[in-house]
Amino acid sequence: MHTRFSLSRRPRLMLAAALAAASLLGGCASLFQPPVAPGEPEEQVLARLGAPTNVYQDGNTRLFEYAAGAFGQYQYMARIGPDHRLVSYEQVWTLQNFQAIRVKQDTKQDVLNRVGRPTEITRYARIPFEAWNYGFKESGVWNSQMTVYFNDEGIVQKVENGPDPRFDDSRFRF
Repeated sequence: MHTRFSLSRRPRLMLAAALAAASLLGGCASLFQPPVAPGEPEEQVLARLGAPTNVYQDGNTRLFEYAAGAFGQYQYMARIGPDHRLVSYEQVWTLQNFQAIRVKQDTKQDVLNRVGRPTEITRYARIPFEAWNYGFKESGVWNSQMTVYFNDEGIVQKVENGPDPRFDDSRFRF
């Protein structure tokens, strides 16, 4: 009797697992579609992407920032035009965007409008500037950290790239 119970229970468990897998795979189809498209109304962008982590004003355009969290290496910006429609939606932590930051010209707000908020804000002992660290996936491959240094007036003084210490395991090797 115990054997019969296990045999009849096993097909039900397999069916339940198959149904669960099918429902999960159904949600995956949306992963391969663009989340939003240029021209969509702002309300639709917010409905699909949710509330932004920050909103910045850049002239007559608003920027909706979508941060990936503490260990995220990508950050997205939805640019909303004056007509309240999506102009663009892009991943902004790229080498090209960081290289476009102008030393001795750009302000903190300029940097926020270009690449959004940093992963970390700190001051290093030997450097007299505030440092904004951006941990990003350089060229989609390397765990890198871009650091933007600001003087006390909030003007960019230096931009520097290096390995991301959050992913450096060399100190744990024996």
